[in-house]
Amino acid sequence: VTPGELLCLGSSLALTGLCYYLYKRKARVMARIQEAPKLQVDDNLPALVSAAEGRCLPYVALEGIVLPAQAALTSHYHEGLQGVIQKLLLKEHRLIWNSLARSW
Repeated sequence: VTPGELLCLGSSLALTGLCYYLYKRKARVMARIQEAPKLQVDDNLPALVSAAEGRCLPYVALEGIVLPAQAALTSHYHEGLQGVIQKLLLKEHRLIWNSLARSW
């Protein structure tokens, strides 16, 4: 066994270990999402949120009727299908010029 083969084997094992670690971490997150409690959108929801630790519910599934702020969107492809747009939050990260790669 040559040192080059050992280096390739070691780097392959390290990369496999990293991929497995990332897979297990994402699998734990998915399990928490699938086990999330289902709550109804009603008058009790604000009291439930304010009573939670940090006034935040980490993973919940909300069920209820959604009303559009102005008018519901209608589908061009399926008759009778309507939807609403969720409030969007856009967070821009600060761009730093990389002179070596000549990119932001």
